[in-house]
Amino acid sequence: MSESVKGGGVPYGSPVTGQKPLDPIAEAHRQWSARWPGHADQMAAVTSVMRAQQLLLSRVEAVLKPFGLTFAAYEALRLLAFTRTGTLPMGKMGERLMVHAASVTNVIGRLEARGLVGRRPSTGDRRVVLATITDAGRELAEAATAALHDADFGLPGLSPARAAAITAALRAVRASAGDLPPDGAEATGAHVSGVRAADDGG
Repeated sequence: MSESVKGGGVPYGSPVTGQKPLDPIAEAHRQWSARWPGHADQMAAVTSVMRAQQLLLSRVEAVLKPFGLTFAAYEALRLLAFTRTGTLPMGKMGERLMVHAASVTNVIGRLEARGLVGRRPSTGDRRVVLATITDAGRELAEAATAALHDADFGLPGLSPARAAAITAALRAVRASAGDLPPDGAEATGAHVSGVRAADDGG
């Protein structure tokens, strides 16, 4: 696969020669179809998802950059802002955000240094560390959310129906990877699109 697939935002094709832009994924699919036709579609699907992730993360983080936030930091703030008390155990944040506990610790540490989040031991179990969003954190989360809404989360022009279809298609991928509960009754949108409200007890 060419470097143009791995990079972000580099146009394909040659503006000098005027050649029709090449879609490297389509070309890879053609090559796979000639050699391993039974696996060509799966390869193209995986590569397309990975490329889309690169593009969308780049767009979203460009929107969040003026706020001094990465998408991971934004998700953490938004998660806390969605809760009834503004507080969650750090371990539970990792579960809700679907990331390793160490990642949550790093993100919360940076937010705490900016006065956007505070940390304290739980009164019920001092082994549990609670993260609490501050007023400044709430204000920043709301401003960043408004900016992401204005940018359609990096999907300008995509209709709600098509966005829902993408979510449904990727749900099948998540299910095949064991990312969903066995009964399929997962919380709607474990990420920022629909975090369940919760208090500091969970």
